[in-house]
Amino acid sequence: MKKIYLSVLTLLAAGSLSAQGFWTPTAYKGAFPVTDGMSGTTSNNWAAGWANWDPQNASYAGTNVTVSADITANTTWATGSVVLLQNKVYVTNGATLTIEPGVIIRGDQATGGALIISRGSKINAQGTQTNPIVFTSNQAAGSRNLGDWGGVIILGNAKNNQAGGVAIIEGGLDPVKGQFGGNDDSDSSGIFSYVRIEFGGIPFQTDKEINGLTLGSVGSKTKIDHIQCSFTNDDSFEWFGGTVNAKYLIAFRGLDDDFDTDFGFRGNIQFGLVVRDPNIADQSSSSTSEGFESDNDASGTEAWPHTAPVFSNITVVGPYRGSTSNSIDAKFRRALRLRRNCYTSVFNSIFTDFPTGLHLDGSAAQNNALTDSLRFENNLFSGMGTNLDATMPGTIPTWFTNNNNTTTANNASTLMVSPYDFTAGDYRLVGASPAATGADFTDGFIGLAGCSSVVGLKENKTFTAIGNVSLYPNPAADALTVDVQLNNNEVVTVSIFDITGKLVSTVVENSEMNAGLNSVKVSTTNLTNGLYFVSVSSGNFVKTQKLVISK
Repeated sequence: MKKIYLSVLTLLAAGSLSAQGFWTPTAYKGAFPVTDGMSGTTSNNWAAGWANWDPQNASYAGTNVTVSADITANTTWATGSVVLLQNKVYVTNGATLTIEPGVIIRGDQATGGALIISRGSKINAQGTQTNPIVFTSNQAAGSRNLGDWGGVIILGNAKNNQAGGVAIIEGGLDPVKGQFGGNDDSDSSGIFSYVRIEFGGIPFQTDKEINGLTLGSVGSKTKIDHIQCSFTNDDSFEWFGGTVNAKYLIAFRGLDDDFDTDFGFRGNIQFGLVVRDPNIADQSSSSTSEGFESDNDASGTEAWPHTAPVFSNITVVGPYRGSTSNSIDAKFRRALRLRRNCYTSVFNSIFTDFPTGLHLDGSAAQNNALTDSLRFENNLFSGMGTNLDATMPGTIPTWFTNNNNTTTANNASTLMVSPYDFTAGDYRLVGASPAATGADFTDGFIGLAGCSSVVGLKENKTFTAIGNVSLYPNPAADALTVDVQLNNNEVVTVSIFDITGKLVSTVVENSEMNAGLNSVKVSTTNLTNGLYFVSVSSGNFVKTQKLVISK
Protein backbone atom coordinates (compact mmCIF):
# COMPACT_ATOMS: atom_id res chain seq x y z
CA MET A 1 0.00 0.00 0.00
CA LYS A 2 1.39 3.38 -1.01
CA LYS A 3 0.87 6.13 1.60
CA ILE A 4 1.04 9.83 0.76
CA TYR A 5 1.18 12.39 3.59
CA LEU A 6 0.11 15.86 2.50
CA SER A 7 -1.56 18.75 4.28
CA VAL A 8 -4.29 20.78 2.61
CA LEU A 9 -2.66 23.39 0.38
CA THR A 10 -3.31 27.12 0.53
CA LEU A 11 -6.90 28.01 -0.31
CA LEU A 12 -7.28 28.91 -3.98
CA ALA A 13 -9.54 31.44 -5.67
CA ALA A 14 -13.13 30.25 -5.91
CA GLY A 15 -13.78 28.32 -9.08
CA SER A 16 -10.23 28.68 -10.35
CA LEU A 17 -9.54 24.99 -10.76
CA SER A 18 -11.42 21.73 -11.03
CA ALA A 19 -10.53 18.30 -9.81
CA GLN A 20 -8.20 18.10 -12.76
CA GLY A 21 -6.88 21.64 -12.42
CA PHE A 22 -8.56 22.60 -15.69
CA TRP A 23 -12.20 23.76 -15.73
CA THR A 24 -13.04 27.36 -14.89
CA PRO A 25 -16.71 27.50 -13.84
CA THR A 26 -18.62 30.46 -15.32
CA ALA A 27 -22.10 31.90 -14.97
CA TYR A 28 -22.20 32.76 -18.70
CA LYS A 29 -22.51 30.53 -21.75
CA GLY A 30 -20.13 30.86 -24.65
CA ALA A 31 -16.49 31.83 -24.92
CA PHE A 32 -16.64 35.34 -23.51
CA PRO A 33 -18.21 37.03 -20.49
CA VAL A 34 -20.41 40.09 -20.35
CA THR A 35 -18.49 43.21 -21.39
CA ASP A 36 -17.16 45.30 -18.54
CA GLY A 37 -19.30 48.17 -19.84
CA MET A 38 -16.47 50.65 -20.26
CA SER A 39 -16.19 51.92 -23.83
CA GLY A 40 -13.12 50.65 -25.63
CA THR A 41 -11.84 48.45 -22.83
CA THR A 42 -10.84 44.84 -23.41
CA SER A 43 -9.96 43.82 -19.87
CA ASN A 44 -12.18 40.74 -19.97
CA ASN A 45 -11.66 39.84 -23.62
CA TRP A 46 -9.11 37.01 -23.73
CA ALA A 47 -8.59 37.47 -27.50
CA ALA A 48 -7.35 41.03 -27.06
CA GLY A 49 -3.71 41.86 -27.69
CA TRP A 50 -2.56 38.69 -29.46
CA ALA A 51 -5.24 37.64 -31.99
CA ASN A 52 -5.25 39.14 -35.51
CA TRP A 53 -8.49 39.55 -37.47
CA ASP A 54 -6.82 40.78 -40.70
CA PRO A 55 -3.79 38.57 -41.34
CA GLN A 56 -4.06 39.02 -45.13
CA ASN A 57 -2.80 42.56 -44.75
CA ALA A 58 -0.52 42.18 -41.74
CA SER A 59 2.98 43.56 -42.16
CA TYR A 60 5.62 40.92 -41.42
CA ALA A 61 9.38 41.51 -41.64
CA GLY A 62 11.53 39.77 -44.20
CA THR A 63 13.15 36.46 -43.25
CA ASN A 64 16.60 36.45 -41.67
CA VAL A 65 16.90 32.73 -40.84
CA THR A 66 16.26 29.76 -43.14
CA VAL A 67 15.36 26.33 -41.73
CA SER A 68 15.05 23.50 -44.24
CA ALA A 69 16.42 20.40 -42.49
CA ASP A 70 15.29 18.30 -39.52
CA ILE A 71 16.03 19.55 -36.02
CA THR A 72 17.81 16.75 -34.14
CA ALA A 73 19.32 18.63 -31.18
CA ASN A 74 17.96 21.24 -28.79
CA THR A 75 17.47 24.43 -30.78
CA THR A 76 16.24 27.97 -30.04
CA TRP A 77 14.70 30.44 -32.44
CA ALA A 78 15.39 33.69 -30.61
CA THR A 79 13.24 36.80 -30.36
CA GLY A 80 13.92 38.89 -33.47
CA SER A 81 14.15 35.87 -35.75
CA VAL A 82 12.00 35.75 -38.88
CA VAL A 83 12.31 32.16 -40.04
CA LEU A 84 11.78 30.93 -43.60
CA LEU A 85 10.46 27.40 -43.11
CA GLN A 86 11.23 25.21 -46.11
CA ASN A 87 10.23 21.57 -46.60
CA LYS A 88 8.71 19.34 -43.95
CA VAL A 89 10.92 20.06 -40.94
CA TYR A 90 10.73 17.41 -38.22
CA VAL A 91 11.83 17.99 -34.64
CA THR A 92 13.08 14.51 -33.84
CA ASN A 93 15.67 12.50 -31.92
CA GLY A 94 14.25 13.67 -28.58
CA ALA A 95 15.13 17.29 -29.30
CA THR A 96 13.29 20.35 -27.98
CA LEU A 97 12.61 23.31 -30.24
CA THR A 98 12.27 26.53 -28.24
CA ILE A 99 10.59 29.46 -29.98
CA GLU A 100 10.84 32.74 -28.11
CA PRO A 101 8.13 35.45 -27.99
CA GLY A 102 7.67 37.49 -31.14
CA VAL A 103 9.33 35.06 -33.55
CA ILE A 104 7.72 35.01 -37.01
CA ILE A 105 7.84 31.75 -39.00
CA ARG A 106 6.99 32.18 -42.69
CA GLY A 107 6.11 28.93 -44.45
CA ASP A 108 7.55 28.47 -47.92
CA GLN A 109 4.95 27.73 -50.57
CA ALA A 110 7.27 26.22 -53.19
CA THR A 111 8.63 23.51 -50.89
CA GLY A 112 5.54 23.05 -48.72
CA GLY A 113 7.06 24.27 -45.48
CA ALA A 114 5.64 22.56 -42.38
CA LEU A 115 6.74 21.98 -38.79
CA ILE A 116 6.25 18.50 -37.28
CA ILE A 117 7.10 17.65 -33.68
CA SER A 118 7.79 13.90 -33.72
CA ARG A 119 7.00 11.53 -30.86
CA GLY A 120 9.44 11.90 -27.99
CA SER A 121 10.49 15.41 -29.02
CA LYS A 122 9.07 18.69 -27.69
CA ILE A 123 7.99 22.16 -28.67
CA ASN A 124 8.57 25.01 -26.22
CA ALA A 125 6.75 27.89 -27.93
CA GLN A 126 5.68 30.44 -25.34
CA GLY A 127 4.57 33.72 -26.80
CA THR A 128 2.90 36.41 -24.75
CA GLN A 129 -0.30 38.44 -25.04
CA THR A 130 1.65 41.41 -26.34
CA ASN A 131 4.27 39.46 -28.29
CA PRO A 132 2.76 36.26 -29.76
CA ILE A 133 4.56 33.75 -31.96
CA VAL A 134 3.25 33.77 -35.54
CA PHE A 135 3.32 31.01 -38.17
CA THR A 136 2.18 32.52 -41.46
CA SER A 137 2.50 32.61 -45.23
CA ASN A 138 5.65 33.81 -46.95
CA GLN A 139 3.56 35.62 -49.53
CA ALA A 140 3.33 39.39 -49.54
CA ALA A 141 0.58 41.27 -47.76
CA GLY A 142 -2.56 41.23 -49.89
CA SER A 143 -1.47 38.07 -51.76
CA ARG A 144 -1.85 35.48 -49.01
CA ASN A 145 -4.35 32.67 -49.34
CA LEU A 146 -5.52 29.43 -47.76
CA GLY A 147 -3.01 26.62 -48.17
CA ASP A 148 0.06 28.78 -48.81
CA TRP A 149 2.17 26.44 -46.66
CA GLY A 150 1.78 23.34 -44.49
CA GLY A 151 0.91 23.92 -40.84
CA VAL A 152 1.97 22.71 -37.40
CA ILE A 153 1.73 19.05 -36.36
CA ILE A 154 2.46 17.82 -32.84
CA LEU A 155 2.73 14.05 -32.29
CA GLY A 156 2.83 12.19 -29.00
CA ASN A 157 2.75 8.87 -27.19
CA ALA A 158 -0.78 8.90 -25.76
CA LYS A 159 -3.34 6.26 -26.68
CA ASN A 160 -5.48 6.27 -29.80
CA ASN A 161 -7.88 3.64 -31.12
CA GLN A 162 -6.05 2.79 -34.34
CA ALA A 163 -5.12 -0.84 -34.89
CA GLY A 164 -1.98 -1.52 -32.88
CA GLY A 165 -2.16 1.92 -31.25
CA VAL A 166 0.32 3.52 -33.65
CA ALA A 167 -0.48 5.13 -37.00
CA ILE A 168 0.92 7.68 -39.45
CA ILE A 169 -0.67 11.11 -39.24
CA GLU A 170 -2.46 12.23 -42.40
CA GLY A 171 -0.88 14.65 -44.83
CA GLY A 172 1.81 12.64 -46.63
CA LEU A 173 4.33 12.47 -43.79
CA ASP A 174 7.39 10.29 -43.29
CA PRO A 175 6.26 6.77 -42.27
CA VAL A 176 8.53 6.77 -39.21
CA LYS A 177 8.88 10.40 -38.15
CA GLY A 178 5.17 10.93 -38.79
CA GLN A 179 3.94 8.21 -36.42
CA PHE A 180 1.63 9.00 -33.51
CA GLY A 181 0.42 6.93 -30.57
CA GLY A 182 1.59 4.81 -27.68
CA ASN A 183 0.51 3.95 -24.12
CA ASP A 184 1.39 7.08 -22.15
CA ASP A 185 -1.73 9.23 -21.75
CA SER A 186 0.22 11.60 -19.49
CA ASP A 187 2.91 12.18 -22.13
CA SER A 188 4.21 15.71 -22.66
CA SER A 189 5.00 17.22 -26.05
CA GLY A 190 5.88 20.56 -24.46
CA ILE A 191 4.18 23.97 -24.42
CA PHE A 192 2.35 25.82 -27.17
CA SER A 193 0.98 29.13 -25.95
CA TYR A 194 0.05 32.49 -27.52
CA VAL A 195 0.59 31.31 -31.08
CA ARG A 196 -1.09 32.29 -34.36
CA ILE A 197 -1.15 29.90 -37.32
CA GLU A 198 -2.23 31.53 -40.59
CA PHE A 199 -2.86 30.30 -44.17
CA GLY A 200 -1.84 26.67 -43.56
CA GLY A 201 -3.20 23.55 -45.21
CA ILE A 202 -1.17 22.96 -48.36
CA PRO A 203 -2.45 19.73 -50.02
CA PHE A 204 0.44 17.28 -49.84
CA GLN A 205 -2.05 14.55 -50.79
CA THR A 206 -5.46 14.79 -52.47
CA ASP A 207 -8.08 15.59 -49.78
CA LYS A 208 -5.38 15.11 -47.11
CA GLU A 209 -4.29 18.65 -46.45
CA ILE A 210 -2.38 19.49 -43.29
CA ASN A 211 -4.61 21.30 -40.80
CA GLY A 212 -3.83 24.53 -39.00
CA LEU A 213 -2.90 22.66 -35.81
CA THR A 214 -2.88 18.87 -35.89
CA LEU A 215 -2.53 16.97 -32.60
CA GLY A 216 -1.82 13.25 -32.89
CA SER A 217 -1.97 11.29 -29.60
CA VAL A 218 -0.72 14.29 -27.65
CA GLY A 219 -0.70 13.60 -23.90
CA SER A 220 -2.25 15.41 -20.97
CA LYS A 221 0.97 16.98 -19.64
CA THR A 222 1.26 19.06 -22.81
CA LYS A 223 0.18 22.68 -22.29
CA ILE A 224 -1.85 24.31 -25.06
CA ASP A 225 -3.60 27.66 -24.80
CA HIS A 226 -4.25 30.88 -26.72
CA ILE A 227 -3.99 29.50 -30.26
CA GLN A 228 -5.56 31.15 -33.33
CA CYS A 229 -5.80 29.26 -36.63
CA SER A 230 -6.86 31.56 -39.48
CA PHE A 231 -7.66 30.84 -43.14
CA THR A 232 -6.74 27.16 -42.92
CA ASN A 233 -7.21 25.12 -46.10
CA ASP A 234 -8.63 22.17 -44.15
CA ASP A 235 -9.62 21.85 -40.47
CA SER A 236 -8.55 24.61 -38.13
CA PHE A 237 -7.92 22.16 -35.25
CA GLU A 238 -7.92 18.37 -35.47
CA TRP A 239 -7.22 15.89 -32.70
CA PHE A 240 -6.33 12.26 -33.51
CA GLY A 241 -6.52 10.37 -30.22
CA GLY A 242 -4.71 11.57 -27.14
CA THR A 243 -5.67 13.31 -23.92
CA VAL A 244 -4.33 16.86 -24.26
CA ASN A 245 -6.43 19.68 -22.79
CA ALA A 246 -6.62 23.18 -24.29
CA LYS A 247 -8.05 26.60 -23.53
CA TYR A 248 -8.60 29.78 -25.53
CA LEU A 249 -8.73 28.53 -29.11
CA ILE A 250 -9.82 30.59 -32.15
CA ALA A 251 -10.79 29.09 -35.52
CA PHE A 252 -11.11 32.03 -37.93
CA ARG A 253 -12.47 31.79 -41.47
CA GLY A 254 -11.21 28.27 -42.14
CA LEU A 255 -12.29 25.98 -44.98
CA ASP A 256 -13.49 22.63 -43.65
CA ASP A 257 -14.25 21.86 -39.98
CA ASP A 258 -13.24 23.99 -37.03
CA PHE A 259 -12.96 21.42 -34.23
CA ASP A 260 -12.49 17.90 -35.62
CA THR A 261 -12.03 15.00 -33.16
CA ASP A 262 -11.17 11.42 -34.12
CA PHE A 263 -9.61 8.10 -33.16
CA GLY A 264 -10.11 8.20 -29.40
CA PHE A 265 -9.44 11.80 -28.43
CA ARG A 266 -10.42 12.33 -24.77
CA GLY A 267 -9.20 15.79 -23.83
CA ASN A 268 -11.06 18.77 -22.39
CA ILE A 269 -11.47 22.05 -24.28
CA GLN A 270 -12.75 25.27 -22.68
CA PHE A 271 -13.15 28.75 -24.19
CA GLY A 272 -13.16 28.48 -27.96
CA LEU A 273 -14.30 30.84 -30.72
CA VAL A 274 -15.30 29.87 -34.26
CA VAL A 275 -15.97 32.49 -36.93
CA ARG A 276 -17.03 31.33 -40.42
CA ASP A 277 -16.89 33.16 -43.75
CA PRO A 278 -19.99 32.60 -45.94
CA ASN A 279 -17.79 32.31 -49.04
CA ILE A 280 -15.17 29.88 -47.69
CA ALA A 281 -16.26 26.23 -47.55
CA ASP A 282 -14.79 22.86 -48.51
CA GLN A 283 -15.50 22.07 -52.17
CA SER A 284 -14.21 18.49 -52.17
CA SER A 285 -16.75 15.88 -53.22
CA SER A 286 -16.35 13.89 -50.00
CA SER A 287 -16.69 16.69 -47.45
CA THR A 288 -18.93 19.43 -46.11
CA SER A 289 -18.06 22.29 -43.79
CA GLU A 290 -19.10 21.96 -40.15
CA GLY A 291 -18.26 23.71 -36.91
CA PHE A 292 -17.76 20.43 -35.01
CA GLU A 293 -17.15 17.06 -36.62
CA SER A 294 -16.51 14.04 -34.44
CA ASP A 295 -15.98 10.31 -35.12
CA ASN A 296 -14.95 7.41 -32.94
CA ASP A 297 -13.04 6.09 -35.92
CA ALA A 298 -13.51 6.08 -39.70
CA SER A 299 -16.04 3.23 -39.52
CA GLY A 300 -17.81 4.07 -36.28
CA THR A 301 -16.71 0.90 -34.50
CA GLU A 302 -16.39 0.25 -30.75
CA ALA A 303 -12.61 0.68 -30.98
CA TRP A 304 -11.26 1.81 -27.64
CA PRO A 305 -10.47 4.34 -26.31
CA HIS A 306 -13.63 6.01 -27.50
CA THR A 307 -13.62 9.53 -28.86
CA ALA A 308 -15.03 11.28 -25.79
CA PRO A 309 -13.77 14.88 -25.50
CA VAL A 310 -15.61 17.43 -23.40
CA PHE A 311 -16.10 21.00 -24.65
CA SER A 312 -17.45 23.91 -22.67
CA ASN A 313 -17.82 27.66 -23.27
CA ILE A 314 -17.56 27.63 -27.05
CA THR A 315 -18.98 30.40 -29.28
CA VAL A 316 -19.61 29.47 -32.91
CA VAL A 317 -20.62 32.22 -35.35
CA GLY A 318 -21.73 30.54 -38.56
CA PRO A 319 -21.89 31.67 -42.18
CA TYR A 320 -25.36 33.25 -42.24
CA ARG A 321 -23.98 36.12 -40.16
CA GLY A 322 -27.27 37.62 -39.07
CA SER A 323 -29.93 36.32 -41.45
CA THR A 324 -30.87 32.97 -42.96
CA SER A 325 -31.71 34.87 -46.14
CA ASN A 326 -28.06 35.79 -46.65
CA SER A 327 -26.22 33.94 -49.42
CA ILE A 328 -23.77 31.28 -48.23
CA ASP A 329 -21.78 28.52 -49.90
CA ALA A 330 -23.90 25.40 -50.44
CA LYS A 331 -21.30 23.20 -48.75
CA PHE A 332 -22.07 24.62 -45.32
CA ARG A 333 -24.22 22.16 -43.36
CA ARG A 334 -24.17 21.89 -39.55
CA ALA A 335 -22.82 23.66 -36.51
CA LEU A 336 -22.24 20.19 -35.03
CA ARG A 337 -22.03 16.84 -36.77
CA LEU A 338 -21.45 14.20 -34.11
CA ARG A 339 -21.31 10.84 -35.82
CA ARG A 340 -19.71 7.39 -36.12
CA ASN A 341 -20.24 6.26 -32.53
CA CYS A 342 -18.51 9.22 -30.88
CA TYR A 343 -19.12 10.29 -27.27
CA THR A 344 -18.29 13.97 -27.72
CA SER A 345 -19.96 16.19 -25.10
CA VAL A 346 -20.65 19.92 -25.25
CA PHE A 347 -21.76 22.21 -22.42
CA ASN A 348 -22.49 25.90 -21.86
CA SER A 349 -21.93 27.03 -25.44
CA ILE A 350 -23.45 29.31 -28.10
CA PHE A 351 -24.04 28.24 -31.72
CA THR A 352 -25.44 30.60 -34.35
CA ASP A 353 -26.03 31.02 -38.09
CA PHE A 354 -25.75 27.53 -39.62
CA PRO A 355 -28.24 25.81 -41.95
CA THR A 356 -28.60 23.11 -39.25
CA GLY A 357 -27.63 23.28 -35.60
CA LEU A 358 -27.09 19.69 -34.42
CA HIS A 359 -26.96 16.41 -36.29
CA LEU A 360 -26.38 13.25 -34.27
CA ASP A 361 -25.51 11.34 -37.40
CA GLY A 362 -26.32 7.64 -37.19
CA SER A 363 -27.99 5.38 -34.67
CA ALA A 364 -24.77 4.78 -32.69
CA ALA A 365 -24.25 8.47 -31.86
CA GLN A 366 -27.98 8.85 -31.17
CA ASN A 367 -27.93 5.91 -28.76
CA ASN A 368 -24.84 7.31 -27.05
CA ALA A 369 -26.87 10.47 -26.40
CA LEU A 370 -30.09 8.78 -25.33
CA THR A 371 -28.73 5.87 -23.28
CA ASP A 372 -25.06 6.52 -22.60
CA SER A 373 -22.92 9.59 -21.98
CA LEU A 374 -22.76 11.75 -25.08
CA ARG A 375 -23.87 14.93 -23.30
CA PHE A 376 -25.24 18.15 -24.80
CA GLU A 377 -26.41 20.51 -22.08
CA ASN A 378 -27.06 24.18 -21.35
CA ASN A 379 -26.34 25.31 -24.90
CA LEU A 380 -27.97 28.10 -26.92
CA PHE A 381 -28.87 27.88 -30.62
CA SER A 382 -29.66 31.12 -32.41
CA GLY A 383 -30.50 32.08 -35.99
CA MET A 384 -30.29 28.54 -37.44
CA GLY A 385 -32.04 27.45 -40.61
CA THR A 386 -33.24 24.52 -38.51
CA ASN A 387 -32.09 23.68 -35.02
CA LEU A 388 -32.06 19.87 -35.29
CA ASP A 389 -31.49 17.70 -38.32
CA ALA A 390 -34.85 16.43 -39.50
CA THR A 391 -33.64 12.88 -40.14
CA MET A 392 -33.08 12.18 -36.43
CA PRO A 393 -35.73 10.21 -34.52
CA GLY A 394 -38.47 11.98 -32.59
CA THR A 395 -36.85 11.20 -29.26
CA ILE A 396 -33.98 13.59 -29.98
CA PRO A 397 -35.93 16.90 -29.73
CA THR A 398 -37.22 15.83 -26.31
CA TRP A 399 -33.70 14.87 -25.21
CA PHE A 400 -32.44 18.23 -26.50
CA THR A 401 -35.02 20.23 -24.56
CA ASN A 402 -34.78 18.15 -21.39
CA ASN A 403 -31.06 18.91 -21.20
CA ASN A 404 -31.66 22.64 -20.84
CA ASN A 405 -30.75 23.58 -24.40
CA THR A 406 -32.57 26.65 -25.70
CA THR A 407 -33.17 28.22 -29.10
CA THR A 408 -34.00 31.64 -30.48
CA ALA A 409 -35.16 32.30 -34.03
CA ASN A 410 -33.47 35.69 -34.21
CA ASN A 411 -29.74 35.50 -33.65
CA ALA A 412 -29.61 39.21 -32.78
CA SER A 413 -31.22 38.27 -29.48
CA THR A 414 -28.02 36.53 -28.42
CA LEU A 415 -26.68 40.04 -27.80
CA MET A 416 -22.99 39.72 -28.52
CA VAL A 417 -21.31 43.11 -28.88
CA SER A 418 -20.32 42.91 -32.58
CA PRO A 419 -20.15 39.30 -33.83
CA TYR A 420 -20.40 40.11 -37.56
CA ASP A 421 -17.48 42.51 -37.99
CA PHE A 422 -14.70 40.38 -39.48
CA THR A 423 -11.85 42.77 -38.74
CA ALA A 424 -12.96 44.13 -35.37
CA GLY A 425 -15.35 41.58 -33.93
CA ASP A 426 -16.19 41.64 -30.24
CA TYR A 427 -17.78 38.38 -29.11
CA ARG A 428 -18.43 39.37 -25.52
CA LEU A 429 -22.01 39.47 -24.28
CA VAL A 430 -24.22 42.43 -23.51
CA GLY A 431 -25.65 42.28 -20.00
CA ALA A 432 -29.17 41.47 -21.19
CA SER A 433 -28.02 38.49 -23.26
CA PRO A 434 -29.86 35.22 -22.55
CA ALA A 435 -26.38 33.65 -22.43
CA ALA A 436 -25.18 35.94 -19.65
CA THR A 437 -26.43 33.41 -17.10
CA GLY A 438 -27.43 29.76 -17.09
CA ALA A 439 -24.12 27.94 -17.44
CA ASP A 440 -24.04 24.83 -15.28
CA PHE A 441 -20.98 22.96 -14.04
CA THR A 442 -22.72 20.62 -11.64
CA ASP A 443 -24.98 18.15 -13.46
CA GLY A 444 -22.79 15.33 -14.65
CA PHE A 445 -19.96 17.66 -15.66
CA ILE A 446 -16.62 15.92 -15.69
CA GLY A 447 -14.09 16.96 -13.11
CA LEU A 448 -16.27 19.06 -10.81
CA ALA A 449 -17.48 18.30 -7.32
CA GLY A 450 -20.39 15.95 -6.87
CA CYS A 451 -20.43 15.04 -10.52
CA SER A 452 -20.20 11.81 -12.43
CA SER A 453 -17.73 11.42 -15.26
CA VAL A 454 -18.64 12.10 -18.87
CA VAL A 455 -17.02 8.85 -19.96
CA GLY A 456 -19.06 6.22 -21.76
CA LEU A 457 -20.81 3.65 -19.60
CA LYS A 458 -19.21 0.94 -21.71
CA GLU A 459 -15.79 2.32 -20.84
CA ASN A 460 -16.59 2.68 -17.16
CA LYS A 461 -17.68 -0.94 -17.01
CA THR A 462 -14.49 -2.26 -18.54
CA PHE A 463 -11.78 0.34 -18.49
CA THR A 464 -12.31 2.61 -15.48
CA ALA A 465 -9.01 3.65 -13.95
CA ILE A 466 -10.29 4.20 -10.40
CA GLY A 467 -11.62 1.12 -8.66
CA ASN A 468 -12.93 2.72 -5.45
CA VAL A 469 -12.61 5.80 -3.24
CA SER A 470 -13.37 5.79 0.49
CA LEU A 471 -13.03 8.42 3.23
CA TYR A 472 -12.50 7.94 6.97
CA PRO A 473 -13.36 9.13 9.46
CA ASN A 474 -16.43 10.67 7.92
CA PRO A 475 -17.60 12.95 9.53
CA ALA A 476 -14.06 14.24 10.10
CA ALA A 477 -12.68 16.95 12.36
CA ASP A 478 -9.01 17.83 11.84
CA ALA A 479 -7.71 14.85 9.84
CA LEU A 480 -8.93 12.64 7.01
CA THR A 481 -7.69 9.60 5.12
CA VAL A 482 -8.60 9.18 1.45
CA ASP A 483 -8.18 5.59 0.23
CA VAL A 484 -7.84 5.32 -3.55
CA GLN A 485 -8.04 1.86 -5.15
CA LEU A 486 -6.52 1.83 -8.66
CA ASN A 487 -6.76 -0.85 -11.31
CA ASN A 488 -3.42 0.19 -12.85
CA ASN A 489 -0.57 2.57 -12.18
CA GLU A 490 -2.10 6.00 -12.76
CA VAL A 491 -1.45 9.75 -12.49
CA VAL A 492 -3.97 10.98 -9.91
CA THR A 493 -5.30 14.31 -8.63
CA VAL A 494 -7.21 14.62 -5.34
CA SER A 495 -9.16 17.81 -4.67
CA ILE A 496 -11.70 19.13 -2.16
CA PHE A 497 -14.70 21.27 -3.14
CA ASP A 498 -17.31 23.01 -1.05
CA ILE A 499 -21.04 22.43 -1.45
CA THR A 500 -21.32 25.11 -4.17
CA GLY A 501 -18.72 23.38 -6.33
CA LYS A 502 -15.94 25.86 -5.61
CA LEU A 503 -12.45 24.47 -5.24
CA VAL A 504 -11.16 24.57 -1.67
CA SER A 505 -7.82 22.86 -2.18
CA THR A 506 -5.82 20.54 -4.38
CA VAL A 507 -4.44 17.91 -2.03
CA VAL A 508 -2.57 15.83 -4.62
CA GLU A 509 -1.89 17.09 -8.13
CA ASN A 510 -0.79 14.76 -10.93
CA SER A 511 0.89 12.34 -8.55
CA GLU A 512 2.04 8.90 -9.70
CA MET A 513 0.16 6.20 -7.76
CA ASN A 514 0.52 2.45 -7.95
CA ALA A 515 -2.06 -0.18 -8.80
CA GLY A 516 -3.83 -1.29 -5.64
CA LEU A 517 -4.56 0.69 -2.48
CA ASN A 518 -3.12 4.19 -2.02
CA SER A 519 -3.80 6.16 1.18
CA VAL A 520 -3.70 9.95 1.24
CA LYS A 521 -3.50 11.62 4.67
CA VAL A 522 -5.11 15.07 4.70
CA SER A 523 -5.13 17.77 7.35
CA THR A 524 -8.59 19.37 7.52
CA THR A 525 -7.88 21.87 10.28
CA ASN A 526 -8.54 24.75 7.88
CA LEU A 527 -12.00 23.49 6.89
CA THR A 528 -15.05 24.84 8.68
CA ASN A 529 -18.05 22.71 9.57
CA GLY A 530 -20.20 21.71 6.63
CA LEU A 531 -20.57 19.48 3.58
CA TYR A 532 -17.72 19.07 1.09
CA PHE A 533 -16.83 16.80 -1.82
CA VAL A 534 -13.57 14.91 -2.24
CA SER A 535 -12.89 14.31 -5.93
CA VAL A 536 -10.32 11.82 -7.23
CA SER A 537 -9.46 12.02 -10.94
CA SER A 538 -7.19 10.21 -13.35
CA GLY A 539 -7.30 11.23 -16.97
CA ASN A 540 -10.98 11.55 -17.83
CA PHE A 541 -12.12 9.32 -14.96
CA VAL A 542 -13.50 10.96 -11.83
CA LYS A 543 -14.96 9.58 -8.61
CA THR A 544 -16.41 11.82 -5.92
CA GLN A 545 -17.38 11.18 -2.30
CA LYS A 546 -19.23 13.43 0.16
CA LEU A 547 -17.29 14.60 3.18
CA VAL A 548 -18.80 16.07 6.36
CA ILE A 549 -16.63 18.26 8.57
CA SER A 550 -17.87 18.37 12.17
CA LYS A 551 -15.69 19.83 14.93
